[in-house]
Amino acid sequence: MKRVLLKLSGEALAGDKQTGFDEATCLAVADQVKQLVEQRMQIAVVTGGGNFWRGRQSPEMDRSMADSIGMLATVMNCIYVSDIFRRVGLKTSIYTPFQCGPFTKLYTHDAADASLENGEVVFFAGGTGHPYFSTDTGAVLRALEMNVDAMLLAKNIDGVYDSDPSKNPDAKRYDEVSIDEVIEKNLQVIDMTASIMCRDNKLPLLIFALKEEQSIVRTASGEKTGTAVTV
Repeated sequence: MKRVLLKLSGEALAGDKQTGFDEATCLAVADQVKQLVEQRMQIAVVTGGGNFWRGRQSPEMDRSMADSIGMLATVMNCIYVSDIFRRVGLKTSIYTPFQCGPFTKLYTHDAADASLENGEVVFFAGGTGHPYFSTDTGAVLRALEMNVDAMLLAKNIDGVYDSDPSKNPDAKRYDEVSIDEVIEKNLQVIDMTASIMCRDNKLPLLIFALKEEQSIVRTASGEKTGTAVTV
């Protein structure tokens, strides 16, 4: 693979703390991404915001306002993780779909593509810039725009299961599953809008546990570490 988009869940970035950032976890991610960049792989990154904010945390809250907070949570995550990446010697750029002061650059396809070609790790923060779209959908959108070979989803769970393993001790993990089956069985790998976009545009997904040793490098190098979602 020459170019991939790495989707980091906010919860995974928090490590065992479950909120905020776990610096050791983020440094481990940076070290692995550096290994891939040194192999001339182009890396784009999208983070979730669940370590700060998940949906409407009050049922009375307006959905658009709640989603706006979620977008800003992803901006904070990208600024932090980008700084960690720079600490290990990587070049980075952060793009948002809206003006965000001096902290980020306004996203355009050509600018982001040029940054990737220049060897920078490109962070896509702020989702699509609109409410009612998840970070999954935003990640798939940017993955398609950047014409990546695959989307890597680093989660706090080690793949796709036929039911929720936290509720069903007999849940079985798929080594491989088609995107059609994901949609038909509503396996909730990513949200339905994002799943349909992957199906219609032939974007494969690789889902794995961030906490497993060298899981990003191993997955990007072709090793089966979790679940491959085929198209």
